[in-house]
Amino acid sequence: MKIRKATMADLNVVVDILRDGRNQLAERGVDQWQGDYPNVTHVREDIENGYAYLVKADDGQTVGTLAIVEAPDHFYDKLNGEWLINTENYVVIHRVAIHSRHAGKGYASKLFLSLIEYLETERPDIKSIRLSTNENNAAMQRIAIKSGFKKVGTLHGAFRPNELSYVYELLTKVRVA
Repeated sequence: MKIRKATMADLNVVVDILRDGRNQLAERGVDQWQGDYPNVTHVREDIENGYAYLVKADDGQTVGTLAIVEAPDHFYDKLNGEWLINTENYVVIHRVAIHSRHAGKGYASKLFLSLIEYLETERPDIKSIRLSTNENNAAMQRIAIKSGFKKVGTLHGAFRPNELSYVYELLTKVRVA
């Protein structure tokens, strides 16, 4: 599995995968992404800022997308909890989705393994990877824990007034030269 930065030529692919992800969440009864988030404007900004990535399977098919957002991410300023490490050298994972055509093949787990390896290899300055998910998104919670993330707290009303999000963090293996 490979992760590569998305370009403006990939805009429609990323938007399609995220819309499909929104539909999958709705089918599972998860009230995450059921409004106007994420939308084309978010994706365009992610691409312009170098945050948007496409996930390709070993056979070359594009199976998913994610955003790797550079610190600081003020989305987490009101964390009810405590980070594993107090650092400015972190990234936040947002807008993760595997297209339903590729569901059930373990791609989400492989995505996280590839992501961690990518960051530890390409970004040795990064000491922490952070993410959050809706309290009812059990699938993302399982993947985060399976990938080594620890639950560090909650966020109330991050996107909508009554929404509760669980927050996770993984400390990277900082390599010493």
